[in-house]
Amino acid sequence: MSRVLHRGSLLHFLDDPQKGLKESYQYFIDGALLVENGHVTAIGDAQQLIESLPSDTQIQEHKNALLVPGFVDTHIHYPQMDIIGAHGEQLLEWLDTYVFPVEAKFADIEYAQQVARRFLKELLRNGTTTALVFGTVHPQSVDAFFSEAQSLNLRMIAGKVMMDRNAPDNLKDTAESSYRDSKALIQRWHDRGRLRYAVTPRFAPTSTPEQLKAAGQLLREHPGVYLHTHMSENLNEVAWVEELFPHLDHYLHSYDDAGLLGRRSVFAHCVHLSEVEWQRMAETQSNIAFCPTSNLFLGSGLFPLAKAESCGVNVGLGTDIGAGTSFSLLETMDAAYKVQQLQGHSLTPFKSFYLATLGGARTLDLESKIGNFIPGKEADFLVLDLAATPLLEQRMQHCEDLFETLFVLSTLGDDRCIRESWIMGECKHRRDDSALSEPQPAHTHDQSDGSQSAATGTK
Repeated sequence: MSRVLHRGSLLHFLDDPQKGLKESYQYFIDGALLVENGHVTAIGDAQQLIESLPSDTQIQEHKNALLVPGFVDTHIHYPQMDIIGAHGEQLLEWLDTYVFPVEAKFADIEYAQQVARRFLKELLRNGTTTALVFGTVHPQSVDAFFSEAQSLNLRMIAGKVMMDRNAPDNLKDTAESSYRDSKALIQRWHDRGRLRYAVTPRFAPTSTPEQLKAAGQLLREHPGVYLHTHMSENLNEVAWVEELFPHLDHYLHSYDDAGLLGRRSVFAHCVHLSEVEWQRMAETQSNIAFCPTSNLFLGSGLFPLAKAESCGVNVGLGTDIGAGTSFSLLETMDAAYKVQQLQGHSLTPFKSFYLATLGGARTLDLESKIGNFIPGKEADFLVLDLAATPLLEQRMQHCEDLFETLFVLSTLGDDRCIRESWIMGECKHRRDDSALSEPQPAHTHDQSDGSQSAATGTK
């Protein structure tokens, strides 16, 4: 049996802070996370847990750090990794200029494998342990991605793009072929280890009504799979959908008419929804990926998080690489805060960290598996370095409470803050080899230290 106790400051969420802050989270300034065989078995005060442990338990010290559940990215494109930071276009022009040419390369499975390998390494370096991921129209792009993710034992969701119109000929499939190829991928990968499949029409303008209905048929035939697409990101896109679907009432109707709404349906962006669309999203328990760096970069608009909260629609954070400008969900939190500020809505750091952890897990219907440290959950977690940069270390000395500490992390933090990323109790990314002390048996551990570093900023 593998049994390791991780000691350090610990934070996790039990519910949305919007519903009541005091009951929404647990924080232990000198906490302990007990992991056995890849799962959380206990969390609490370090002194109390250590006293009850068998003498052969290994203890791992995490000094000047904060342990949090692994970050969840609810919308990202792995094939667009190499065009991140491409200058100068809005959504529709950006797709033609940058996205379609690079996605054509994924017909080559060796190229796809090489990019998938780099992509997953970058996710772990930024603390993302679960993601909902776009492939390309090529089935081999999904085979390559899932193969690499499986080798790292990652919990990932991905799917083949379905796109049968308004795209280059070398990136089009058909309603029939997309159904057939997606079905084969579902049978090959869905629920294989920690992997799950997402039926993935790019967005309504690049799928005929027949293809969208084929996507709905896949959802009916395979009730456990996901639906992953884009919606109402850009005003020109919304107008285009009205032209392409003149018989329908609104953008969401193009998906609703095909049977694509539901608990495991995730729509990226949703910046420009009408009141009717918001209500229908709530009725069907459909979910939204909020992608602030992408929305700002492409000039798409400001996502109304307060409206989603008032309607009770689940929201998670998405980096949306490659229109998004960072793999880091800490930097995404920073952009999310600014997007809300521009609308007169204050995003607290508690809500930001909730969105990146338990909120993301709920958006992906994975709350039973990941998102917090409730015993029985899979032990995907991060060790955040509170002194990752000289500026961060200096600023932390002036933090007076947890609120301020989290806000500083979410405004000044980036990939350098990720000291370690742990997957099912195994360290898959370590920023440097000196970050951790050697594990010690519990009976030799010094139990006199009843408090953790003041750098947590909590009195």
